Amino acid sequence: MEQVVGEREAEEFTVVARKPYFGLPTACPICLPLFIYLKLAHFPFRLSFNSIFPDSDQIPYVESGTYVAYNNENSGVVECLKKDGIVDLDSEFQSAPDWVSIQAMINSWLADALTYELWVGTDGRSAYKIYYSDLSWSIGKVLFLKQVYSVKQRLGITKDNAEHREDEIYRRAKIAYGALSTKLGEQNFLFDDRPSSLDATFLGHVLVTLHALPDTSVLRSKLLEHDNIVRYAEKLKTELIESGSSSSGPQFRSVPSSSTPRKGPSNWKNGCQLTLKSGLGRSLAETLFILVNLSIEISMVRFCPQLGSKPKSKPKREKTEEEKTFKRRAKYFLAAQLLAVLLFLSVMGGYDSGDLELDDEDEGISFN
Repeated sequence: MEQVVGEREAEEFTVVARKPYFGLPTACPICLPLFIYLKLAHFPFRLSFNSIFPDSDQIPYVESGTYVAYNNENSGVVECLKKDGIVDLDSEFQSAPDWVSIQAMINSWLADALTYELWVGTDGRSAYKIYYSDLSWSIGKVLFLKQVYSVKQRLGITKDNAEHREDEIYRRAKIAYGALSTKLGEQNFLFDDRPSSLDATFLGHVLVTLHALPDTSVLRSKLLEHDNIVRYAEKLKTELIESGSSSSGPQFRSVPSSSTPRKGPSNWKNGCQLTLKSGLGRSLAETLFILVNLSIEISMVRFCPQLGSKPKSKPKREKTEEEKTFKRRAKYFLAAQLLAVLLFLSVMGGYDSGDLELDDEDEGISFN
C-alpha cells in the first residue's frame, strides 16, 4: 500500500495518547483509531502517553520536530496527516458511492452510542479508568460527573426524554451494525479488501466496545449479534496489536500525574510555594482543587483556631457555645468552597489545556 511520508524520517513521529487498559495499546476511543490507522498504513511511529491532562481535547496528537497535529484541529489528526501529505489511505475510496453513508454511520451513530454507553448507559467504571484513574479520587469524581453532564447535554438527553433518547441511540447503533455487517461480509476490510481510515475508526469502536465495556452492556450485546464483525476485529487485533508487542522491547514513554504535595498548618508559607510550583505541571482543575483545599485549611486555622490547633492531652470537657459556633461556621465555609469549585468547573467546560509537553528524556515504544 502506498503512502506519502514526505521529507521527514518516519521514525521521528510520536503519537501521544491516553494510557493502555483492557488489553488495548490505548483504551481511549479517540486515540485507538489513530493507532490502528498508522498500523494499517505500515507507518513507523513511537507511542507515548500523557496522563496529566485527562480532559484535554488535543489528545491524541502527533508530533515530529516542529510539526504537530492535534485532535481538535482540522477535523482530527488523521485528516491532518492526509491533508499534509504524510499518510493517506483514502485517496482511492472517497469517490465510492457508499463512502459518505458509511462514514456518517460510524462517526455519528456508533460514536454517539459508544459515548453514551461509556458515560451514561453503564456504571461508568470503564470511562473513569480510561480518563481519570491517575487523579485523586475526589478530583477524578468531580471531573467524571462534569463529563457525564456534558455528554448528556451534547446528546440532547434530559430528565423528560432520557428513555426515548436511549432507545433511539441503541436503535441507530443496531441499524449501523447490521449495515456494516452486510457491507463487510467475509472481507478483510470494508472497501475492496484494502484498509481505509473507516476501517481504523470502526475497528477502534469495535475493540473498545468488546474489551472495555462490561458484559452487561446493551451496546456490546448488540455488537455480539454479528459474528463476522467480531471475527474481523479479533483478526486485525491479532495482526496489528498482539503480533507487534514484545516484552523485551523498549519501555512506554509516559508523563505521569504529579503527586499532591503534603500540606500542614505548621508551615503555610512553604506549603503555598510548593503547591503553586507543582501546579505548573497540572491541569487547571487539579491545581484549583489543591489551592482551594489549602485556602480551606488556612481559613479554618485563622477563623477557627480551636480546630487547627493540636489537642491537649487532658480529660474531655463539654464544648462551649463559642466552640460550637466556630465548628458550625467551618462546615458552612467548607460547603461554600466546594460549591464554588463545582460552579467554576461547570463554567470552564471549554477549557483548553494549551500545549502539552512530554519529558524528552523518557523513551517510547516504537511500532514498525
